[in-house]
Formats: sequence, C-alpha cells, structure tokens
Amino acid sequence: MPYADSDGVRLYLEETGKGTPIVFVHEFADDLRSWEPQMRFFSRRYRCIAYNARGYPPSDVPKPRNRYSQSIAADDVANVMRHLGVKQAHVIGCSMGGYATLHFGLTYPKMALSLTAVGAGYGSDPDKREQFLSDTEVMAKRFDELGTAEAVKPYQVGPARVQFQNKDPRGFAQFCAEFAKHSALGSANTLRGVQAKRPTVYALGRGLSRLRVPLHVVSGDEDNNCLEPALFIKRVCPSAWLSVIPNTGHAVNVEEPDLFNRLTAEFLAQVDSGRWRPRDPRSLTKSTMQSR
Repeated sequence: MPYADSDGVRLYLEETGKGTPIVFVHEFADDLRSWEPQMRFFSRRYRCIAYNARGYPPSDVPKPRNRYSQSIAADDVANVMRHLGVKQAHVIGCSMGGYATLHFGLTYPKMALSLTAVGAGYGSDPDKREQFLSDTEVMAKRFDELGTAEAVKPYQVGPARVQFQNKDPRGFAQFCAEFAKHSALGSANTLRGVQAKRPTVYALGRGLSRLRVPLHVVSGDEDNNCLEPALFIKRVCPSAWLSVIPNTGHAVNVEEPDLFNRLTAEFLAQVDSGRWRPRDPRSLTKSTMQSR
C-alpha cells in the first residue's frame, strides 16, 4: 500500500490521473472514499490525490492524544505533498478537512494554488461553543465505551445529515456502513485533539483578511452550523468566493456530487487560466449607490 510519512506517522494515500495536482482532505465522519465522485471526475484533467488522516486506517492510529491537533492536520497535507514531490496543488477539504484546508492555506500559502473549504465552521458559533465542546466530549466517550458501530448512530442522523438521508438513501446507507468501521481510538483522539481544540473560524479573521490564495467556500443552506461562518469568511477574506447550495446539508460533495463538481471545475478553471481575481475593493463601500 502507498503511504506518506508525516513526522513518523504513515498516511495511506491513493492517486489517479495526470496534470496539475489536487489534494482532497476528508471529513471526520468519512475517509478518502468520500472523494470517489471527485477523483473520477477530476482525474480526467488533473492529478488527483486523496489520503486518510491519521487515526483512520489503513493510516496509522497513534495512541497519544498529543499526536492529533489542527496544526498537525495542516502539516499532514504538506507532508503528503512533499512525499509525492508536489510543490503546489489545489487543496479541497470537507468539514474537518475544510478546516485543515484553511489552516494549510494560512500556514503554507506558497504551496497552495487554490483552496476549497466545504462545510467548514462547525463549533464556531459563540452562543453554542460550550454546547459544541460538551457534545464533542460526550461523543468521544461514546467511542471509548461503546465502540464505533454503536457510537456513531446519533451522529449519522444529525441535523445536517438528514438531507443526505432523504435525497439518497442508498448513498446514505453506504456512508453509515463505512463510518461504522472507523477506529474508535482514532475517532476519539481526533475529537479531543483536533475538533475540541481547534480555533473557531472567527478566530482566523485576521489571517483570512490577509490571505491572497484563491479560496472557494462551499456551504449547504441547511447546514446551520457552517452557513454563518461561510458568510463571515466571504466578508473578511478578499480572495474568497462563496457558493451556497440550496436544500443541502453538510457534506456537499457527497450529497450533491454533480453540482459540486461543476462549481469546483469552474473555480479551478478560473484559477488555472489566470482569470481569477480577488474582490474589487470598490464593492466594499458603505454607500448603497456609489463606488466611493
């Protein structure tokens, strides 16, 4: 099996296609298989790379909790690229992977051709922050005490997952079956080391305001925990595009793969052709009628 070394942790990866590289970074509740519709579509024109995060077999599952963090997750993206000899890539991440994509862009901007963050922002709402931290620890304890198959049952039908269940019962059933096979230790450590300790999207405001890497932010309109953070990123980051997908929940790339692929292809084409531009500052005037 192909692995990349990231500070002594082996990360399982797959790649297909030729051309400009794209690196896909998966969410907490899935693994690299969640990107299969994108790997098949974009590998016609790009070199597509997907990997399993640490804690997700067949990647290594480190036992110490301190081997998991948001900054480490960003470093893992960079180390996968270095292992493959990739100097620059488009990086596309969903949820937990969307956070890693944002942090990668802020930490390694010269390695990023563009960034696409899908469903990033969960746990950022200051009014719900304590509830998020409490829920995260409860979920981690479920993995500790019940094992994965039982622990994930309430998570699978969360408020931003039922849209997927209603639209695509067969795809949702596959998602649930794969989620149930994840490492309990890896999941618990990821919740405690990454999810519970990462900064909120709002805390990234200063860095995002200075970001010049093309950024595509994608959110389902029924993903209540991520829609407002997506709007915040659009408002604060001059390099950000925002796509809001109607009647859609959290993991847009699996819930609406065809639409996601088309939107992403257009964004990448704009970047690759040199046609992408940051926001015109004249659009930021306080006046509703004039550009200055």
